[in-house]
Amino acid sequence: MTDDSFDFTIEELGKTSIESPIVMSKIQGDKVADYVTDDQFIRFSTSVVPGPQPQLEKSHVLERAGPREHIYFTPAHVHAGIVSCGGLCPGINDVIRAVVRCLWYRYGVTRISGIRYGYRGFLPEYQYGVKELNPDNVDDIHKLGGTFLGSARGGGREVVKIVDAMEKLNLNVLFTIGGDGTQRGTMDIAGEIDKRQLKIAMIGIPKTVDNDFALIDRSFGFNTAVSKAVEVVTAAHMEASSAINGIGLVKVMGRDSGFIAAHTALASHEVNFVLIPEVPFNLEGYNGFLHHLEERLIKRKHAVIVVAEGAMQDLLLKEKKTDAGGNIKMADVGTYLRDRIVSHFDEKKIEINLKYIDPSYAIRSAPANPDDSIYCERLGNAAAHAAMAGKTKLIIGLVNNEFVHLPINMVISHRNKVDPESSLWRDTLDATHQPAMMVNRFSG
Repeated sequence: MTDDSFDFTIEELGKTSIESPIVMSKIQGDKVADYVTDDQFIRFSTSVVPGPQPQLEKSHVLERAGPREHIYFTPAHVHAGIVSCGGLCPGINDVIRAVVRCLWYRYGVTRISGIRYGYRGFLPEYQYGVKELNPDNVDDIHKLGGTFLGSARGGGREVVKIVDAMEKLNLNVLFTIGGDGTQRGTMDIAGEIDKRQLKIAMIGIPKTVDNDFALIDRSFGFNTAVSKAVEVVTAAHMEASSAINGIGLVKVMGRDSGFIAAHTALASHEVNFVLIPEVPFNLEGYNGFLHHLEERLIKRKHAVIVVAEGAMQDLLLKEKKTDAGGNIKMADVGTYLRDRIVSHFDEKKIEINLKYIDPSYAIRSAPANPDDSIYCERLGNAAAHAAMAGKTKLIIGLVNNEFVHLPINMVISHRNKVDPESSLWRDTLDATHQPAMMVNRFSG
């Protein structure tokens, strides 16, 4: 896609006429950090094409994130809310901490409320109340996994009740930390805010351990998830290589996208098969997975398999049901694959020793590693700056190694997936030596 395929226009609540309390420079080269202006952009596409370059409209380029010289909100009047929704992910607490500290120390915003247990925290029937946030009580939360505010799925469709609660709290800003379901809720809430002609900034911060947000380079928590998955794969490899026809089977996160599985294989150098939702495969048959696994055991006497949770769902799901967040409830591909492997080799009367490991919840609840912690700190800062400048209906993201503002609707328009023809998957195949396709194309 080219830059002109998109509309990156960012909505604003109004004119930014208030001088920012953050003192920065407007002069480049003076060794002092500079303000960011609304005329500083980056291109989404970095492809170099021959010939004259096309003219780009402002809507076709990405607005850089960062502190503005003039802001929309008077800091002393601001009441900011922060909510985390959906499943756990490494780094949520780092984001909360960064937003609170940036608002408090850089802008002088001292009314910050944490909404407990996701969007349900707004609903009066649950009576969860809010949690006062300040630098003292968030100072050490980055050392912990999970979320300081609690999290839950669902509730985001109760937009009338949510905005009623926001009005009662007199919120000016809401930071929503969550995946595509959360951000769809953000846009629904923003729509109700528009109906009531309220001036409330809605700022999304992308949380999906699967790394499947469109347009964004990566989501926070992804690197931590890969590093934790590599530790598990190392253990699975040791178990497999120490046993007679040992097999280590590891299930990792990845509902629709196999990024964690692919990156884990590349990072560990010990995975022999990677099974992901984007690449179909047969279990049985002359070119099926079980045949190639059998060949691997004959040659090397052990094997390590990484399967993404969303693999084989077209076969396993007999009835589509959804959870409170609107996600399809998936069948357990890990236990299914485990049982099929065992029965296959039992029928062949071949001795195997299979160890199945599902580390999903241990990975999701882990504290962020240093790389993700840095990323979360910068995402939180950028979100605070965007909110104080009166930006709204945007999500903070890293694109081409730059922090930018992206319209939420564009980011949730589709999910990012592993392209089977990409260099990432090609390199994964090089690392595993598995066949490019394990499909019986010409079977009767």
